[in-house]
Amino acid sequence: MKLLVVLLGAIAAGAALPTDISDPVLLKYNGEGERYLPVRRDGAVHLVDTWLKASDLREAARFQPDAHNTYHLFTRNNPTVSQPLLLGADGLLGSTNYNRNRRTIFILHGWTDNILGNVNSVLVPAFLAAEDVNVISVDWSAGAGTINYIAAVTNTVTSGESVARFINWLMASTGTTPAQLHLIGHSLGGHKAGIIGRHLNGRAAYITALDPALPGWLTNNNRFRADDGAYTEVIHTNAGILGYIATLGHVDFYPNGGVNMPGCSEPVCDHDRCLHYFAESLATGGFTGTRCATFPGAMTGNCLLWGSLQMGGLRPKTGSSGIFYLQTNPAPPFSRG
Repeated sequence: MKLLVVLLGAIAAGAALPTDISDPVLLKYNGEGERYLPVRRDGAVHLVDTWLKASDLREAARFQPDAHNTYHLFTRNNPTVSQPLLLGADGLLGSTNYNRNRRTIFILHGWTDNILGNVNSVLVPAFLAAEDVNVISVDWSAGAGTINYIAAVTNTVTSGESVARFINWLMASTGTTPAQLHLIGHSLGGHKAGIIGRHLNGRAAYITALDPALPGWLTNNNRFRADDGAYTEVIHTNAGILGYIATLGHVDFYPNGGVNMPGCSEPVCDHDRCLHYFAESLATGGFTGTRCATFPGAMTGNCLLWGSLQMGGLRPKTGSSGIFYLQTNPAPPFSRG
């Protein structure tokens, strides 16, 4: 609760902020708790309004994901300089290093991030080092880059629908199958991965939500669901603050209780630590969770049920389900196992 405790006064002040009567509230996304939540961006803390207003929809309407989403292909033949892909451009696709025989990973960043941010700088090299795969990083910063967080939440849905259209085109053009797909997203991108999977009729083999966002999603019916893919896994590292607190997937992991990560001193670090845990899991496995009866039990480490499961990794653990707790080291290697 590090940052949250420091900002309680600011939150209280934010809750009293006047609402412009010309900007009507359409939906109270944050059905419980405070309306204004603190979020760190560019080294500063901003109070984010979690209620959907008419102005948010007007801003979101300017985002046209079929035109504004960009797709960057990385392979072992081009691990650091991407090759662009365009929806419907079969000729361009044929001139790239995309290989239909490999598994294909889609990486989805979160709010205010982009192709050069932490999500891609951590996960792209980790996937390519672990396996010969196609990695497609989706840059939707045209929709996620706004300081208007609820507009970004709205754009998460429309951008996800657009990515699903791109994947359907890619499969039709190349013969790639849903069994070869792994969708992985962080924060807003975590929910977006589920939205994409839902619009692929739940056929994607593997979907990973890395600390999917809490603000704007508590009562949002578009949030991540277990049946969005054949196997869905969620890793919670800042639950109840920046990340979603309750279970969402077939399998939910709560490392160190899911809120405060060893080696971190603020929620932004906790929220991002899941990226590093997952990247390490691709290289070594190593993160073994103990089964828990409930997510409150996982958050307190009170887990006495029989059974264990590895967190993350290259392959889906299809057929597995449950809630799991594990402990990590404060610095790399994070895994204790």
